[in-house]
Amino acid sequence: MRVLMLFLDGVGIGRRDPLHNPFAVAKLPAFRSLLGGELPSSRRGHLTGEDALCLPLDATLGVPGLPQSGTGQTALFTGHNAARLIGKHFGPYPFSTLRPLLETDSLFRRLTAGGKRCCFANAFPQRFFDYADRHPSRLSVTTLSCRYAGVPLLRGDDLHAGKAVSADITNSGWHALGYPHIPLIDPAEAGRRLARLTRHHDFVLFEYWKTDHAGHARSMHEALDVLEKFDGLLLGILEEVDTRDTLLMITSDHGNIEDLSMKTHTRNPVPLVLHGFRRGEFVHALSLASRSRPSLCNVTPALLDLFSLP
Repeated sequence: MRVLMLFLDGVGIGRRDPLHNPFAVAKLPAFRSLLGGELPSSRRGHLTGEDALCLPLDATLGVPGLPQSGTGQTALFTGHNAARLIGKHFGPYPFSTLRPLLETDSLFRRLTAGGKRCCFANAFPQRFFDYADRHPSRLSVTTLSCRYAGVPLLRGDDLHAGKAVSADITNSGWHALGYPHIPLIDPAEAGRRLARLTRHHDFVLFEYWKTDHAGHARSMHEALDVLEKFDGLLLGILEEVDTRDTLLMITSDHGNIEDLSMKTHTRNPVPLVLHGFRRGEFVHALSLASRSRPSLCNVTPALLDLFSLP
């Protein structure tokens, strides 16, 4: 049992509005191929393809206000309703009282404690590590969870060796970061590298934050660029991943990019796309974990159930 999780920051299910929703106009053949030629929308959030499906997840967590990354990602990666625990949505970094949850109950912590091999596939430049040492309170949910769980954060050398993937997918930003030896690659090659990581790990996570950045910028041009790069990455994954033993999962923490008419996050549900191995069992576990409609809080419990871990 292996899982490749693609975490897209700030991607909700919105209206089919070509003026404000880049999903309505972007060229996304790989994404569409999973779901029978369609993409989820507010009219139809549940979609089923030949060997994939999409479900909407509640990102509001029953708390007033706009969902935020700190609480949304904590809920996604621990199974705890972080927004309800602190009484509000909070972000982008986890609220201080949520850090103990990440230390003891994160998906990375539970998987490694159960003997599973985990990989956070994003590569980080040296300046990130320097900044993190100076400002440890300004680590994201994913990076903080890895530090607590002893999962190494990958570096430029790993990226150059093809054992990591850049947050911008193509390595285009690394020259300016002081890594002129790291070559550009096309998105499909980045996807193939991600898929190959599942041969050596039980759980692989790739985080793509540029979707949230494009949503805040309210730039249709930037939004189309980041979504189409992601679709190229997905194409490479689909070419390489072995769905006989691997579940591919795509999800998010809150809405944003699907509605460029506003600069803030949205209250829209987020997509959960499942492709490949044991996807039906995951949906069954998800339904058992949720008493009503599934939310961000139900993903980690369902994954642990799939790995036969408490």
